[in-house]
Amino acid sequence: MTDKLKANAFMGATGRLHADPGSFFKARINQHFKVECFDPQGNLKWVEEFDNLVVNVGLDEYLQRIYKSSGFTASDFAGIKGSGAIVAGDTMASHVGWSELTIYSNATRPSFTPGVVSGQSVDNSASKAVFNINASGTVAGAFIADDNTKGGTTGILLGGNDFAASRGVGSGDTLNVTMTASLTST
Repeated sequence: MTDKLKANAFMGATGRLHADPGSFFKARINQHFKVECFDPQGNLKWVEEFDNLVVNVGLDEYLQRIYKSSGFTASDFAGIKGSGAIVAGDTMASHVGWSELTIYSNATRPSFTPGVVSGQSVDNSASKAVFNINASGTVAGAFIADDNTKGGTTGILLGGNDFAASRGVGSGDTLNVTMTASLTST
């Protein structure tokens, strides 16, 4: 068994539908990131797209939100990371294989603000998470957590992943992060 569970991999969960006690359902969640880098003049420098790895504590959090919470209202936030892979056992307090990059002027991690759920999908394309880069560096991936503390180690790491190749950024660049979450019946 691998130490990673891709967000688009079948999670192996089944449940009974309340309307028909003999019925079972299976579902697959996929989270897709799109990160765009613009130079100070607004020209597109590069684009990276990848599917998210939902870490173990993230899977628990999603189940908590769906089945245990009433009127769930918590917020989530985007972060950017340096080299090193996110693995299923990572948490915000313990992720020794990688570190968060804080080379942006935002006081906190940008919010992930999803739009309307439709067609079993939701994204933040109308309100992208924006990072105002204020130093040169190398970005290797992105993540999502439920705490907005820039560089912080509290809260719940929901997941993240790496770009196909690390990408350079410079002072004055802007990173726009869009995440699309979809749920399909299997």
